[in-house]
Amino acid sequence: MRFSLLSKSAISFAALTFCFAAVFGTKPATAASFSVVADGLDNVRGLNFGPDGSLYITESGVGGDGRCIPGPSLEGLDSCAGTSGAVTRVKDGKQERILTGLPSVALRPVGATGEGPQDIQFDAAGNPYLLIGYGGNPTIRDFPENAPGWGQLYKVDFNTGSLTSLGDFARYELANNADGEAVLDTSGEIASNPYALAIKGNTAYVVDAAANNVLTVGLDGSNLQSFTVLPKQKITNPVFPTPGPGQVLPPEAPPPDQIPEEVEIQSVPTGAAFGPDGALYVSEYTGFPFPVGEARIFRVASNGEVTVYADGFTQLSDLEFDAQGNLYTVQYSNAPQWLGVADASLIQIAPDGTRTTLLSGNGLESATALTVGPDGAVYVSSKGDRPGVGQVLRVDPKAKVPEPSAVIGILAFASLGLVSFVQRKRKHGKGLS
Repeated sequence: MRFSLLSKSAISFAALTFCFAAVFGTKPATAASFSVVADGLDNVRGLNFGPDGSLYITESGVGGDGRCIPGPSLEGLDSCAGTSGAVTRVKDGKQERILTGLPSVALRPVGATGEGPQDIQFDAAGNPYLLIGYGGNPTIRDFPENAPGWGQLYKVDFNTGSLTSLGDFARYELANNADGEAVLDTSGEIASNPYALAIKGNTAYVVDAAANNVLTVGLDGSNLQSFTVLPKQKITNPVFPTPGPGQVLPPEAPPPDQIPEEVEIQSVPTGAAFGPDGALYVSEYTGFPFPVGEARIFRVASNGEVTVYADGFTQLSDLEFDAQGNLYTVQYSNAPQWLGVADASLIQIAPDGTRTTLLSGNGLESATALTVGPDGAVYVSSKGDRPGVGQVLRVDPKAKVPEPSAVIGILAFASLGLVSFVQRKRKHGKGLS
């Protein structure tokens, strides 16, 4: 999506057309042992194991032929709505879409930048809960017809296919604006994008990637409220894209002769998980220009106090703990998304803070989600930004490789339509923020 110079923030998976293949290519990396357990997925967003031991996958879909709005593509493509969102189950080696007809909006005709079903979690009793995002105007609810509404958490009955709404996070942001700044979409209206959730007891904790906060709601639909707001950070000497002859700057980038010495970027939370200490941990993607090494993992105490648990990452998209207290996190890509680098990394953080990269590149691209299986393996999405080719990989955490250094390369555009998170921020009179 495109935003005016006065907009505060918004997030979507955005197709940015940059000069990737001819300039960068994908560098191979020695890999941990992995296998493909699901394939042919459309814009993978969330992964989780159910009480039956099956793997559940949310697919944001490929949009449809319904209402269209200006999309994020620099090629002028529209994002159009449909009901191609789905939940897929992998059970006993069989992959099957068990819930379909869910709302989806994506670039047409390519089907990239899908937004729709974002995450799925189960409570202690084994009941499933589905989060449907939407980085747009929460007052618009008339598309697609006969589909669940955007920006809400639903309790799901897989036997009947029925969904019961428990909380409307988009409308909450419209009414409350938890962090005190207007979040604007392409039409200048307030927007939010509930993106991931974790469940503790009878409460769901939901991160809103556009409003930059964590919200809570009871699993009975009661007491929807903002729990905490994630902190911004200031970046010195930021690196922005520099267009070549005949190329166009992204709308977020300042002209090359007006690059500020310091910018303030917002958080863009992307994942939520409870740790062995009972605290909530939240992964951060960071805002544009997606600086290398500036993404953080936050620890959120029971009183909402936020501290930085770990830093030095790039574009984190999810996280989860295993039974031994190891924290796993995934970098959507190892360099700012506007570079067109698809290589992603799966990283383990031991309880003593030791970091080990389990997989980097070599089959892991545009990683959007992860989960830890009952077998102790880590399951991570690959090519999660694209229609029809998304995968879920099973990674053996016992086979490890050295952690890669940050990727810093030539800043250039390319012509591969990669799909990635986009956080666009402006502050009036102060350039980018």
